[in-house]
Parts: sequence; C-alpha cells; structure tokens
Amino acid sequence: MRSRNPVFSRRGFSRDNGYAGFNTAPQAGGPAVGTQANPYAGGNPYAQNPYAQQDLQYGAPPQAPATTGRMTMDDVVLRTASTLGTLIVTAALAWALLPVDDANISRSYGIGVGAALIGMVLALVQSFKRKATPALILSYAAFEGVFLGVVSSVVDNRIASGAAMQAVIGTMAVFAGVLVAYKAGWIRVNRRFYGFVMAAALGFVLLMVVNLLFAVFGGGDGLGFRSGPLGVFFGIVGVLLGACFLALDFKQVEDGIAYGAPKEEAWLAAFGLTLTLVWIYMEFLRIIAILNSND
Repeated sequence: MRSRNPVFSRRGFSRDNGYAGFNTAPQAGGPAVGTQANPYAGGNPYAQNPYAQQDLQYGAPPQAPATTGRMTMDDVVLRTASTLGTLIVTAALAWALLPVDDANISRSYGIGVGAALIGMVLALVQSFKRKATPALILSYAAFEGVFLGVVSSVVDNRIASGAAMQAVIGTMAVFAGVLVAYKAGWIRVNRRFYGFVMAAALGFVLLMVVNLLFAVFGGGDGLGFRSGPLGVFFGIVGVLLGACFLALDFKQVEDGIAYGAPKEEAWLAAFGLTLTLVWIYMEFLRIIAILNSND
C-alpha cells in the first residue's frame, strides 16, 4: 500500500511500487529489456507507460512517447521557482509589516504561529492527495513564508544580526553541494539509502516530539535537544537529513522525467523541494540562534 506519511513519503518511493525507480530503465515505447529481472520495476507508476501501449496496437513498432503533456526539467524549475518565489515574497512582507519590537512581538509571533499552523494543514492536505493542486501548494508556500518571515526577523533583530542571510547562504550551499554530488554519482539513491533516511528521519522526529512534550509539560528546554551543545548537534543532524531528502527529491525528478510522468507531477516535485529547503533553512537558523545566544 502507498505510504500515507504526510512528511516523509515521496512519490515513486511508496511501498505499493516496491521502491520502483531504483535501478530500473526508463521506458521508450514499451517495457524495457530486463524489466522482468528487476523485482522492483513492476510497480513503477511510470514504468508501465499508458501512452506507450498505444504504439503496440495492430503490431506497430514501439515508438518513443510524445513529449506533449509530459514533465520536463523546465517544468520542474518553473514550478519550483513559482513556489519558492511566493514563499520569499510573503516572508519579505511579513518581515517588513510585522515588527518584532517589545510592543509588537507577541502579536507578530502569534500571526507567525497561526500562519505556520495553516501552512501545516495545507501541506498535510496536499500530501494526502494523489494529484497536485497548484493553488493548494502556492497557498502553503504563502503561509509558510509568513511564518519564516516572522521567525527570521525575530532571530535576526533580537538574537543574531545577519542570521537570516547566513541561513539562506547555508541552505543554498547544501542544495548546490547535494546537486553536484548527486549528478557526479557520489550519492547513490537506492533501497538501502532510502531505508536508512526514512529510519533516521522517523527517529529524529520522534525524539524532537518527546523533547517538545517535556518542554510543554515540564517547562524549560525539555530534554535540551534543541538548545545548548545538544541543540547544535541535533541541528547539524537535521541539516544532514535535509540533504538526504534533497537527494531523494532529485531522484524523484529524474525518474519522473525518465518515465514520462504527467506534467502535473512537476508541482509535486516543487512541493517536495520546498518542504525540504524550508526544513534545512530552519535547522540552519536554529543553529545560528543557539550559537549566538550562548555568546
């Protein structure tokens, strides 16, 4: 069955397709040679190309699938730029219009938290949907941008000047580094890699939830996993997990293009990349805040 985890599931890596896309050949006009030898290829959502089957009727020779209506790299780049652009614009507006001085910080922070909750709900709704809804994805980006704008302003103006720009640079560096490593073949996304990342991410999230519960009901910093030296350590772990998810996102895009995914899948790729980049940015911002608050 398809994974229903709204945060960590990635299209093309669900149980119902047997981690398809790992080491399976893209389809041109029909099933690829050697597909039967791969026990994980049978359920690939793009391996059995519905358009390619039309070329086989009446004994016609297989033809390469038409590119019309299929996802391309340009589609992914454009949708991701639209999603991130929406997030950046709303973050900038929140930074400018929601002051974080002593008289207004409670109101501004309340708006930011409210926007984060709405964004989380929208992200969950999209994660459970089988098809991409552009309006839903862009709305998530807008509300998430408000939250990031408020949090970044608080950290930048009250804890560490320049923290937001440092976090942006760090996020861009991780993105570029993982992309280069992935394209060079230094990162191999396979079943073992996927299983390790999922297990590590699940353990990380559960640990952070426990820490949050201790903080809410016990007061203080909970178990201290998000402050002090431990906070820096787990922040670095969070960045590394985000880098691993970027590799999974790149694999998703690569497989989608190779197997002729529908054009709408580009919105899901943009959604996944945005979630991952927000994760990495927040971890960098947290690390910077912890290091400067201990000065």
